[in-house]
Amino acid sequence: MSEIQKRKIAIIGAGHVGSHGAYSLISQSLVEEIVFIDIDENKAIAQSVDLENSSAYLNTHVSVKSGSYDDIADAQILIVAAGPLPDMAAGQNDRQQTLGATVEILKDIIPKIQKSNFQGIIINISNPADVVTHYLQKKLNWNPQKIFSTSTTLDSARLKNNLSRAFGFDQKSIQAFVLGEHGESQFVSWSNANIEGLPLLDYIKQNPKYEKVSLEKIAEDAKKTGWVILGGKGSTEFGIGATIANVVRAVFYNENRVLPVSVLLNGEYGECEVFASVPCKLYNEGISEIIELKLNEEEKKLFSESCNSMRKNFQKALTI
Repeated sequence: MSEIQKRKIAIIGAGHVGSHGAYSLISQSLVEEIVFIDIDENKAIAQSVDLENSSAYLNTHVSVKSGSYDDIADAQILIVAAGPLPDMAAGQNDRQQTLGATVEILKDIIPKIQKSNFQGIIINISNPADVVTHYLQKKLNWNPQKIFSTSTTLDSARLKNNLSRAFGFDQKSIQAFVLGEHGESQFVSWSNANIEGLPLLDYIKQNPKYEKVSLEKIAEDAKKTGWVILGGKGSTEFGIGATIANVVRAVFYNENRVLPVSVLLNGEYGECEVFASVPCKLYNEGISEIIELKLNEEEKKLFSESCNSMRKNFQKALTI
């Protein structure tokens, strides 16, 4: 009898993001084996033991260990969660300001991935997420279908949280996407937002009591949420952890589920050679389809500006 293939994920980076992502994967019974890789081997060991201890009281058995790049060849998914968080005390208020430090770390990581014989799907979390994912794809010469970033998947969740509070609907009844960059140039496509199938803008017109709701403020608050969390406790953890699990579920269960992730555009939305967040169908081989929303003229302008910004920063990354 042939051995049943385990759902295995390797995580590069045993910090706040990597460890909380792992816990979400374990608690939701999405994985049987996790391997942590970190330059700080003691930290990777500590996280592995702590997480494996937790599985005794959860609904699944999972093997969690500290390892090396020799352990990732048979993983289906590689999560990259390496790199520094913005240092707000030093005045860093844009994820792009961590680009240089993250690229230096990637210079060490990339050759090791290349030598590992890993051939699965890469999900990047490291910031600036869109530019870093593009850098990884370029340097690894990876199939664009099999590499993407969570990017604005988390921002879109934050947006739904805010809309839920403003309009009194459960967030799962709201569809709204943050597009472009997981960063300062992101924007909301209000023309494509809806509540229970009814366009949000029409719903507001039909319910005058909501006319004073500021969609601009809702979008701005969603964009600032990460900074509020970072300033309050030094890192984001639970939201990104659940986001990672959500994306992994779509892949492992071959859901063809639509989520806003950052992918390489090749003519979609009139953009080329840039990673940007747009709605995509996710399945067990990665990206099955890029969904092209019909944007209004203002949204087209904002999307183009966001892409131009990320394209510029990608060129900068190549010179580091």
